[in-house]
Amino acid sequence: MTSSKYVGPPKSTAAGSAVPDGLNGGLNGASHAADQTRSATTHAALPDFAAIADAMPQMVWSTRPDGFHDYFNAGWYEFTGVPAGSTDGEGWNGIFHPEDQARAWKLWTQALETGAPYEIEYRLRHHSGEYRWVLGRARAVRDADGQIVRWFGTCTDIHDTKKAAEYVELLSQELSHRIKNIFAIVQSLVGLSGRRAPESAAFARDLQARIAALGRAHDLARPHSDQSRPHHGGVTLHSLAREILKPYIAMDDGRISIGGEDVSVDDAAATPFALILHELATNAKKYGALSTDAGSVDINSSCDGEECRLIWTERGGPDIAAAPQATGFGTKLMLASSQSHLNGKIGWEWKADGLVVTVTCPRSSLLRAAYKPEASGA
Repeated sequence: MTSSKYVGPPKSTAAGSAVPDGLNGGLNGASHAADQTRSATTHAALPDFAAIADAMPQMVWSTRPDGFHDYFNAGWYEFTGVPAGSTDGEGWNGIFHPEDQARAWKLWTQALETGAPYEIEYRLRHHSGEYRWVLGRARAVRDADGQIVRWFGTCTDIHDTKKAAEYVELLSQELSHRIKNIFAIVQSLVGLSGRRAPESAAFARDLQARIAALGRAHDLARPHSDQSRPHHGGVTLHSLAREILKPYIAMDDGRISIGGEDVSVDDAAATPFALILHELATNAKKYGALSTDAGSVDINSSCDGEECRLIWTERGGPDIAAAPQATGFGTKLMLASSQSHLNGKIGWEWKADGLVVTVTCPRSSLLRAAYKPEASGA
């Protein structure tokens, strides 16, 4: 039979999974019953489902294909404290946080229109009167022809977890603020030392710039929440390169390109890469490709199995007759960063048309906590 389209935000929308295949037949028949006033009792005819749903630690709910909510388990009523049946249809409206309704409705409407899974975090009124954060998820159950016959979902109370995460973020921000203050103090001390010893002023300026690069890398790679994260997703070699090279990218008219396979990095790997990229950019500006109007720099990253590499290629700079004979402090710093901190190596090719620097390291050095090589089969 046909039914009018359900209009209105998702009732206490939530999330969940489809019921086992063995129950689909009974539910499918109920969803097409002529008398839709009986839909609220569909699950009562399935004592096994009701027992399972009531035993779950989540709130369980279900809707008709059009999104009309007609079933809630005991957990829902225990959490909300509302009378049984009072939140059917659009009855959820009084206990859904007003500030979250529009956002939830938009996502729920998209799910109903596309059949895609529904997932959202929102605030739901607890029987105590407090609004608590809930994770809502929903999945559609389809018949043999692919038509949606039911929606099933769950609501999971995540309030305490979310508040704990907010507290951790607060502590992280405070710690980061103090670390950045330390960077600033060290920079000031270096600058003061340079002014008091003019013969060391150039070295002091270089050291200040290195400290500033470390500060930017720290702020980018430190643990972030969704709200404080400066970009979408985690920290990668590309995002780190853009951050460290920002002063040069802002005025290079596209002469710096960053490409290849983007690779995630953790805070430990971000520090040595920040120092290496800073040294390369500084030298390119002083002596290399970025010291001329026609010069350019190409940064390319890639991984082959368990080995990753970052290649810095300069073109269009001053002609290179031969490799430098002396090894400066910056070169020693890059060697230490690649070998001691990344467990890798760094190599320089002084080609006539430009410098090529290759940094190679194990993939495990980039994201130690997350990377686990696949076990080889016997």
